[in-house]
Amino acid sequence: MSITSMMLCKRFKKSDDRRDAGLTTPEDILRYDDILYGTDARWQVLDVYRPKAAAEKLPVIVSIHGGGWVYGDKERYQFYCMSLAQQGFAVVNFTYRLAPKYKFPVSLEDTNLVFHWVLKHAAEYGFDAAQIFAVGDSAGAHMLGLYCCLCTNPEYASQFPFRVPEGFVPTAVALNCGVYEGTRGGKWDLSTRLMADYLPNKGSDEELEKLSVLRHVTAAFPPSFIMTANEDFLREAAPPMAEKLKAFGIPVVYRLYGNEQNPLGHVFHCNIRSEDALRCNTEECDFFRRYL
Repeated sequence: MSITSMMLCKRFKKSDDRRDAGLTTPEDILRYDDILYGTDARWQVLDVYRPKAAAEKLPVIVSIHGGGWVYGDKERYQFYCMSLAQQGFAVVNFTYRLAPKYKFPVSLEDTNLVFHWVLKHAAEYGFDAAQIFAVGDSAGAHMLGLYCCLCTNPEYASQFPFRVPEGFVPTAVALNCGVYEGTRGGKWDLSTRLMADYLPNKGSDEELEKLSVLRHVTAAFPPSFIMTANEDFLREAAPPMAEKLKAFGIPVVYRLYGNEQNPLGHVFHCNIRSEDALRCNTEECDFFRRYL
């Protein structure tokens, strides 16, 4: 792991620990923990959260965590995901294999395994298999964007050694504070250095082309809620993604949260103590409800 990735992991952990200190499972949430969705009991595990007083069958939200492809797990996203479940969804929160030990497209393969698992276990956990939504932030938004391309662009999907569920496309998605283009910056560019850990060839032209969501979007991409924040260091990536989808006639909601009087940073929506996070997450759930 590069020094950049090690420093980022340390900084993210400190921030996440501070954000979630003292939080506990809400009394109105039923949770199923540490379910194996693959063969690796360390990495390929997930949780399911449901509101206790809910109907037997619920629409589903699958959450793909962020962390620059090198950091994170389901424990870091449990409280955010349970807050989504409180809005009337079954939520699937999973850990995936991280770089630099596991290179692209391993994390995307794990994402695919989770969607296969959700469809296979729908009856067991009360999932409405016809209403499967997804959220992702930062690197997770990038992975979700690529996964939507895999589901909707057969030519692109043919470049990968695994297959998405036949005929499956997420009903709608929320892409939060994400990056959607593989680019090569300068020597000290953060994304460039993280991609060097993530990509087998450290960012060849072929890899960057394969890593680009924007280049593989088709008109079949699902309806999308795309958000960023005024102090998000990836803020400039969101408008081109929204415009690309609009050019294909795909339903899009674009939101820029925060202002000079109320600055909001990268993945602010994960801080469930924040009123701004509640507003953002409620607007995304309301967007999903349009497609129920």
